[in-house]
Amino acid sequence: MSRNPARNLTRERIAHLAARLMAEDGIEDYALAKRKAARQAGAADSRQLPDNEEIDAALRSYRELYQQQHPAQLRELRELALEIMREFDRFSPCLTGSVLQGSAGKFADIQLQLFAESPKEVELDLLNRGLRFETAEVRLYAGDMPVDAAVLSFERDAVTIRLTLLTPRELRSRIKTGANGKPLERANQQALEILLAQEQD
Repeated sequence: MSRNPARNLTRERIAHLAARLMAEDGIEDYALAKRKAARQAGAADSRQLPDNEEIDAALRSYRELYQQQHPAQLRELRELALEIMREFDRFSPCLTGSVLQGSAGKFADIQLQLFAESPKEVELDLLNRGLRFETAEVRLYAGDMPVDAAVLSFERDAVTIRLTLLTPRELRSRIKTGANGKPLERANQQALEILLAQEQD
């Protein structure tokens, strides 16, 4: 237990400020939300920053108080994710990010991982559907090995869909955003169908 009550209060305040930023402004990057919240709280000591689990708890509390519509919004995003996963079934799609975790706000992106031998396969698929898309790149880690993955983004029903393109070999790897980070939680189509069915019950 910390011997400094002021530090605990500051940490709790930063967690709640970060949660509000994520809920109201659509920030999905925990590190960015923490930095902004710390500035608002006037906290210069990085040791006072809460961890992601503390922010998630604050986010749940915030939404219970101020965003009772959140469960319906989250379900809509998950249903849209499932619809798109079915369209890209040949690339073994997996849902990741805030829509899977349940922390997604109304401005959240749907983040999918697709697995293809070459990014060109997915690009051609999008072009054949007449979809306009933007390209970017992200560095991830398969275990300890860095992976530079293409990211294709397009809009559907005013929601940004981000497709991170990995190889079939990486479907069996534990994908992380940082070399020392936790593996990303992900769900395939069947797992998402089960999750939606459980919510319905």
